[in-house]
Amino acid sequence: MDGELFGTTAEGEAVRRFTISGGGLTASVLTWGAVVQDLRLAGHDAPLVLGFDRFEDYPAHSPYMGAIAGRYANRIRGGRFRLEGERHQVDTNFLGKHMLHGGAKGFGKRQWTVALHGPDFITLALHSPDGDMGFPGALDATCTYRLKIPGTLSVELTATCDRPTLCNLAHHSYFNLDDGGAGDILDHRLMLAAGAYLPVDEELIPTGVVQPVDGTPFDFALARPVRMEIEGEQVAYDHNFCLAAARGPLRMAAWLQGASSGVEMEVWTTEPGIQFYAGHKVARSVPGLGGRVYGAYAGLALEPQIWPDSPNRSYFPQAVLWPGALYRQVTEYRLR
Repeated sequence: MDGELFGTTAEGEAVRRFTISGGGLTASVLTWGAVVQDLRLAGHDAPLVLGFDRFEDYPAHSPYMGAIAGRYANRIRGGRFRLEGERHQVDTNFLGKHMLHGGAKGFGKRQWTVALHGPDFITLALHSPDGDMGFPGALDATCTYRLKIPGTLSVELTATCDRPTLCNLAHHSYFNLDDGGAGDILDHRLMLAAGAYLPVDEELIPTGVVQPVDGTPFDFALARPVRMEIEGEQVAYDHNFCLAAARGPLRMAAWLQGASSGVEMEVWTTEPGIQFYAGHKVARSVPGLGGRVYGAYAGLALEPQIWPDSPNRSYFPQAVLWPGALYRQVTEYRLR
């Protein structure tokens, strides 16, 4: 019932690993960061996600591999926003001036507790106190991973709060459907069901423009390889693709296929945006799962979420959570 000991945090907390199976999938989940440490599909030898075999490599080297990012996933310009007429300053852990994934001690770098688990699911819970990383109000979040037929990793995220706050959670696995990250994902074929994307400045903050993808290197309306070079340089994809104006019913957001394995994955989500990060900075100095050496583009992330910097762009979908309301995101990664 207690999983297995996977490591110990610097604060002396025991990090435990739980294994769940169902629908032809097997996943290993850590209490630290609610991380999906490993994910396997029956009939495919390699792991489908990037990860580490040792816990100490997660806090030291992980770029949010498999974690739940929050309390606000992605970036907030200057770490500043106004809510209910009050100005808030949150942790500026990105370039020393912007907030990224909830701050230096965001949800993806925090110890969660196990609320429930069974053979094919696990529910983890986290309490974030008022003022945590500068965010107003106490927030209680849950993350349920469930493996379903056929070949589906379901991620259900919920949260409640005691005063108006921001809540924008995202699952942050890096996928490689061929060889588990021994090679790159540039020849994976990708489709994104988005008619527009958010251009960013040199610090990866949205400029505020909602740009149609037509005629740009960001057009994935029809499936094509991730590989796209301009003047001999691969396009460094790390952008939000605009799916809708607000959270809604579950809908298909992306399709991905390994170049050599033929393994396919559909991403279905309730969220209005999906961040596509092709992993150009994912190279690590320590080995990953099974001793694989991860280079640039070893895995890509498809992160359903509210659009980045939305607190400072009133015409973006908003991430305000009110007392008495329930935040609920459902995302499904459907593999075959």
